[in-house]
Amino acid sequence: MGLCIRIIPCLDVAAGRVVKGTKFKDLRDAGDPVELAALYDHEGADEIVFYDITASHERRATATELARRAAEEVFIPYTIGGGVRTVEDMRAMLRAGADKVSINSAAVKNPDLMNKGAERFGSQCVVLSVDAKRRGAGSGWEVYLNGGRVNTGRDALEWLVEGEKRGAGEFVLNSMDSDGMATGYDLDLISVVAERTNIPIIASGGAGHPDHMVAAVEAGASAVLAASIFHFGEWSIAGVKERLAESGIPVRR
Repeated sequence: MGLCIRIIPCLDVAAGRVVKGTKFKDLRDAGDPVELAALYDHEGADEIVFYDITASHERRATATELARRAAEEVFIPYTIGGGVRTVEDMRAMLRAGADKVSINSAAVKNPDLMNKGAERFGSQCVVLSVDAKRRGAGSGWEVYLNGGRVNTGRDALEWLVEGEKRGAGEFVLNSMDSDGMATGYDLDLISVVAERTNIPIIASGGAGHPDHMVAAVEAGASAVLAASIFHFGEWSIAGVKERLAESGIPVRR
């Protein structure tokens, strides 16, 4: 385990504000996205992820203005997703200052978007985000779209394998079952995806304690994404990194 594990605060944005809920519901206000991102940058976060969580559902354009504002205040790599539907949308995000663009719903509807994005900008700029939920019978996971509102019926593992083949450079692997629960990531999901794919996995959904992050890394994650524990002051970036380092997880200082 030579590479340092990345600690990534996630900022879900709705109506220009950071929000956080449980399983995509009961949203609470957590502040201004750029102000929070700048704070996490100062505190030692390795990257930031912004998600406009209602853009796809409301069929709005991408958050290019957010990307521009972030570029002025945030000096670590950041990813923006939400409402990205075309290669030109991706280009606009990157030109506005984003380092990577995350695609989710649009990739399912138009898988060639990953191929074209990777060909034009490089795989390192293309992040495939997947909201996965266990099937009712408990056998495997299915892909959901539009902020968890639409069940595609598509097998999540098969989709992730295809995403890697099409040029995605990393995954944000979000467990809808664990989202906002603070009971830990879906380790089964992480380990199965790690066994079948070869690109970095950013574990998402369920972080409530640094020990959950240690478990995610041991299951195969290359980075851990969290929201509530940072937004509401339960843990600092430094505190999380210290706990991970104590557990033998290499982190950037």
